[in-house]
Parts: sequence; C-alpha cells; structure tokens
Amino acid sequence: MALLLNEIEWSEPILPRVADADWEATIKRRGAPLGDAERRVSPSRWVREIGLWVLTYRASELSERLFNMGSMVAAQENACRYCYGALRASMKMLGFSEASIGRVEREVRLAELEPKEQAFLAFCRKLARSRPRPSRADRDALVAQGFSAQGANEVAFVVALGCYHTRLTVLLACRPELEFERIANGPIGFLVGLTEPLRRQRTRRRLLAQLPRPPQPAALRSGPFGSIVATLDGLPAAAVMKQSLDGAFASTVLTTTVKALIFAVIARTLQCRHTEAEARAILAREGIDDAAIERALQTLQCERLTPQESALLPWARDTVHYQTGPIQQATRELCARLGNDALIEAVGVAALANTTVRLAMLLE
Repeated sequence: MALLLNEIEWSEPILPRVADADWEATIKRRGAPLGDAERRVSPSRWVREIGLWVLTYRASELSERLFNMGSMVAAQENACRYCYGALRASMKMLGFSEASIGRVEREVRLAELEPKEQAFLAFCRKLARSRPRPSRADRDALVAQGFSAQGANEVAFVVALGCYHTRLTVLLACRPELEFERIANGPIGFLVGLTEPLRRQRTRRRLLAQLPRPPQPAALRSGPFGSIVATLDGLPAAAVMKQSLDGAFASTVLTTTVKALIFAVIARTLQCRHTEAEARAILAREGIDDAAIERALQTLQCERLTPQESALLPWARDTVHYQTGPIQQATRELCARLGNDALIEAVGVAALANTTVRLAMLLE
C-alpha cells in the first residue's frame, strides 16, 4: 500500500525561490494559487508552464469530486508530500469527511461509490503506480463502466499530468503548503467548505473556458512524440501535451541528445516501446547510431554527454520508482554538478518523460 501523509520522508528545498512579477501575475490571472513550487521553477518558462496546467486543467468528463480524488491518489502513489497534502486539504474543503479520505488512502472499497467511480480510482492508482503500467484493456474497462472513449483518454492524461507535478515537487523538495493544510483542517476550513462548492463551480467554468483549442490531427503528429500526443485528439489535453513537448525540446539549456536519452531511459525502465522508438528517432537525427543508443540504454553511459551530464542517465532511471529521501539527495548532488538552471530543466525533462510514458499506455 502507498505511504500515508505523515509517513513520507521530506528534505529541505534544493533550489531557491525566484521572484518573477510577470509570472506571478500570469498565475493570478489564470486563477491558480501561487505555491512554493511555482516560485522555485520560475526561471524556466516551459517547465513552469506545464506546472501551471496541472493547477488549471479541468477535465470536461469528470466531476470536481472525482478529479480531486484521482489526483490525490496519484500524489499518494508517487509519495509527494507537497501535492498529497494540498490535494487532501482540497478534498476536506469539498466536504469529504476524514473517514472517507482515510478509506481512499488505504485502498478500502468505498460502499458509497458507484462501480464506475470505483473503477476510476483503481485505474488512477494503477497508472500512477505503473508497476507495471496498465494496458489498453484497463482503459477499455473504464469505457465499459460508462466513460466515453475520449473521457477515458482524458482520465489517463489527468493522472499522467499529475505525475509530472509530483516529480517536480518531489525532486526539488518543494516546501509543503502547511498553512493551507492547517486552514482546511481547522474550523475556518469547515466554514469555508460550506461555500466552497459554489465557488469551485464558478472556478471550474472559468478554467474550462480558458483551455486551449485542440490542434488539427496532422499538427499533433508533427512534433516530438507525436504518435502519443495524437491519442488525445479532440481534447484540450492534446494542445497541452504538444505545447509541453515542443517547449521542452526547443529549449537550449540542455542538449537535445541528453533530453532524448532521458526519455529513452525512462521508456526502457517502464517497458514502453512507443516512447523508446520515438526517442531513438530523435537520437538518430542527432547522429547517434542504433548500436550507440543501445549501449547507452544498457550501461546508462554515453560518450556524447559532457562530464556534467554524465550522471543524468542513472538519475533519470531512478525517477521512475523512487524512495523520496534518496532521490532528493541524488538530485541535490546533481544540482552541485549542473547548476540551478540546468537542474530545473533536467527535472522538467524527467518529469515530462514519466508523463509521456504513462500516457503512451493508450497505444498499447
């Protein structure tokens, strides 16, 4: 069973907060809270933008209640003290009792949930955990329970995107939002919770209205990992994934080679042939032959990497399934080698690769 909130090990933040007035105004304008994580990744435009989508994306096929339950389960499975605590507090504000939240956390069958909702939670937990990743049959089981085909794909996206944010906050050891948790669990939280459903309904409508328009199918396949992005055809999620992957590979903080190798290593670790094949195609365009790619995947070393980059491949493998304390210590050591800006990009790439591989189960 996944760890409970008070069982998760957590260290001091690895990166400093960086003030950016324009970025903070953007967060406020788009209706998201300004949290610790948003301040620590502010120097990287593409990394911070994906994190903001985690906070502002709303699935059209899910109620706010299910959305929060699924997100909390994903955070718990990824041992993220930051996200888990905030989402648990949000559920309290939505009117969930401590007993109901406890049953979700302990994977107890919830008598008050319909079979459709129980299947939803089981899928979210399995995809977030990915030991192993769920198959297309698991997605089809959601459809059999009453989700639309696009709705089931959107559930996979929401969980996969949550896995991005958990890795961002775990790897950087962002400081938990303890004040929000305290308010949600106290008498003020109870009073706020009485009006919270109405406020959230208005917020949901506003967030749904600002979602990007889905790109045309041909455009979805035109960038990195296009076959995976195309599984979201017709959903705003497709634009989010395309923008995220395009932004990651357009950045020049790290080389295209090391970014593609990080994707390939994480794909191999999670046994995802689709993501690995697309990463290999990028590496081939960078002039790396198939034998050299295979050696890199087997040894986690590549002669094309600089000495500073040489630790990235074994570290990337360890971001798939990790113990919180050791991975935070490894990331702290990596920061000493790379510097702050390169570390933010490395964490963003590893987090996005974990998201992409999980989403690729829709192709299995």
